Amino acid sequence: MSILVTGGAGYIGSHVALELLADGFDVIILDNFSTGHRETVVALKGLRDSGGLPGKLDFVYGDTGDRELLSSLMGSGKVSSVVHLAAFSQVGESMQKPGKYFDNNVARAINVLDCMAEYGVNNIVFSSTAAVYGEPEEIPIRESNKVKPTNVYGASKLMVEELLRWYERIYGIRHVALRYFNAAGADSSAMIGEWHEPETHLIPLVIQRVMGLRDKLVVFGDDYDTKDGSCIRDYIHVSDLARAHVLALEALSGGMASRTYNLGNGSGYSVKEVIQVVSEVVSRTVPYEIGERRTGDPAVLLASSDKIRDELGWKPQLPDLADIVLSAWKWHSKKR
Repeated sequence: MSILVTGGAGYIGSHVALELLADGFDVIILDNFSTGHRETVVALKGLRDSGGLPGKLDFVYGDTGDRELLSSLMGSGKVSSVVHLAAFSQVGESMQKPGKYFDNNVARAINVLDCMAEYGVNNIVFSSTAAVYGEPEEIPIRESNKVKPTNVYGASKLMVEELLRWYERIYGIRHVALRYFNAAGADSSAMIGEWHEPETHLIPLVIQRVMGLRDKLVVFGDDYDTKDGSCIRDYIHVSDLARAHVLALEALSGGMASRTYNLGNGSGYSVKEVIQVVSEVVSRTVPYEIGERRTGDPAVLLASSDKIRDELGWKPQLPDLADIVLSAWKWHSKKR
């Protein structure tokens, strides 16, 4: 039996697949390369073939909008559980093209859930987001906080969380929804890492500026009510985040009831602090300029991950920002 990882050729999906393979799970990646990369699958297969990864890896080209393909996968009897990561995730674009996000993130999630219900696949780990909280009323953010997304991306993820509750009630499909904060870094092999087109995440943007691959680096606002005026975010190493998916799957397989968990370090770093840490790690000055605030950017997003620590024993192994940046730098240097 295999774990179906939708979006497994993407940044987080590939690290989840790698973690599953390392733990001996057989994995089927389903991806259409709209945001993931064929090279990432090749790298995963290389890591698998070089030894040390006991799980079996299969790749299927396609997307979650193809109901016939999903039915063939689920109906084969080979899929025991699903990790659903296939989604669009650019906040700005979601406000310009809401239909694109509701179709891909919500309607296609319904395809996945309907096929799971039809063929008796009863466990799913869902890739959600801290964006469901919107502008937080208290810091750190806990799972019990109000959810009131301020953008279509966050709203689309929250809609799927609600779908999960109904599909559990009607069909008995149990779930874990993982609300990510800021995933960053790369696997220690430096074979897979963060690769978005276009790139919108801070750490790779800073690294690209250092490497001369980007003409400028803009800090969006320096007048927030924070220690240096720039936004503060919670950065979690992508391998630590991936590990949480394995723990969640194991817990569901062991009969755990459905859960929702935050995934973050619980430590906040401002945009300017991230730039400074990158500068220190690579021993180079990072030039940047100050721009206008972006609409909808909260001043501070900081997670409490106490719930998943207490219930699943999850604990970040790479909590230090310098270690996260170094792993990203090694991957970007190798890719270049």
